[in-house]
Amino acid sequence: MTPTQQLRGFVQKLSPENQKLLRALRRAMRARVPGANELVYDNYNFLVIAYCPTEKTTDSYCSLGANANGVTLFFGYNGARLDDPGGLLEGTGASNRFVRLERADALARPEIEALLAQAIALSKPPAQKKGALVIRSISAKQRPRR
Repeated sequence: MTPTQQLRGFVQKLSPENQKLLRALRRAMRARVPGANELVYDNYNFLVIAYCPTEKTTDSYCSLGANANGVTLFFGYNGARLDDPGGLLEGTGASNRFVRLERADALARPEIEALLAQAIALSKPPAQKKGALVIRSISAKQRPRR
């Protein structure tokens, strides 16, 4: 099975509404960072797609996490360093912050675009010309996604 086919199967575990939302957000992210790799983790809690200039998770700009409750934009390794004048970021961890995404056009909001721009600027390695889809892990046990 190709990575694209595997990802399609992972997405199909979500409710139809969350499938549609995740697909739209993924298209928007691919347009925003076309050189980034998509690192996919079908974990216990979330289906995660990390956007990264390398294949090293700690270099990721951000990630989309989908579960039964919807889709969230995570800023995992630099989230606490981001300037957030709009007060959108949630979370109190040492590094991770997140924004819940209710609509497909949420990434186009100026406040979220500014957070993405900062996260990309904080990344050390430059993005490639064309990113790859890489399936990194699949958890045998998962919470229901619908």
